[in-house]
Amino acid sequence: MKASPVVVVTGGAGGIGRAVSDRFATNGGRVVIVGRDRAKLEEAADATRGIEPRVCDLADEDAVRHLFDDLPPVDVLVACAGSAAAAPLAKTTVEQWEWEHAVNATAVFLCTREVVPAMRRRGSGRIVVVASVAGLVGAKYVTSYTASKHAAVGFVRALAAELAGTGVTVNAVCPTFVDTPMTDRSVAAIQAATGRTAEESRSALQELPPLGRLLTPQEVAAAVEYLASDEAACVTGHCLTLGGVAA
Repeated sequence: MKASPVVVVTGGAGGIGRAVSDRFATNGGRVVIVGRDRAKLEEAADATRGIEPRVCDLADEDAVRHLFDDLPPVDVLVACAGSAAAAPLAKTTVEQWEWEHAVNATAVFLCTREVVPAMRRRGSGRIVVVASVAGLVGAKYVTSYTASKHAAVGFVRALAAELAGTGVTVNAVCPTFVDTPMTDRSVAAIQAATGRTAEESRSALQELPPLGRLLTPQEVAAAVEYLASDEAACVTGHCLTLGGVAA
C-alpha cells in the first residue's frame, strides 16, 4: 500500500490555503498547515481529519529550518501564504514593501530550500506556489504586491530549470481575484477610496478579469492538486493562469 503523501501547506488556515488543505486531507494526505495564527490553524485542523497545525513565522530563516527539521520528508509543498495591500507609489512605505516581499517571496524561498534536498535524493517531489496574475502583469496601486509576486514567479521558473530531470517539479498557479477574506479587504479599500457601496466595489473587481467573476478557493485548490499529481509529472516551470489575464 502506498503511504499517505506528506503535504505542507503554508497559509493553510484560510482562504485558498484552507481549500487546498481540505482537498489533500480528504483525498488521504497527511497535511501540515503552517501559519502565524494559532487559533485559525487549530480551527482548520479540528474541522478536517488529517490536518496538523504548526505555528511558524515563515519569513524567519531559523524558524523555518526548525519547522522542517521536525517534520517527516515532504512530498508536496504548497506555498500559499500571502499578503496584499493597495496604495499608490507615493504612499507605499518601506515597511509595506518589505513585508509583502517577506511573505510572498522570501517565505517561498525559505520553505522550498528546506524541502528540495530530500526530494532530489528520492527523485520525486512537487512544489506548487500560489502566486497571482499580478506575477505576470502590472496593475495600478499594487506595486509592492506585484513586485513580490513577480519575484515568486521568477523563482518558480528558475528553480524548475535547476531541477529539471530530477523528478522534482516546480510550478505556480496564478489566479485572478478569488472569493476570500483577502478580496473582501480589497473591496473595503475600494469603498473607502471611492465612496462606492460594497456591492458596487465587488462588482468592479469582478469585471476586471476576462472571466467576469471571482474564482472560488476550490477552483484554485483543484489546479494545485493537478500540478501536485502524478499526471503532471511532465509539467514544470509552468504558471497556470486561472480566470484569464487582462491585456
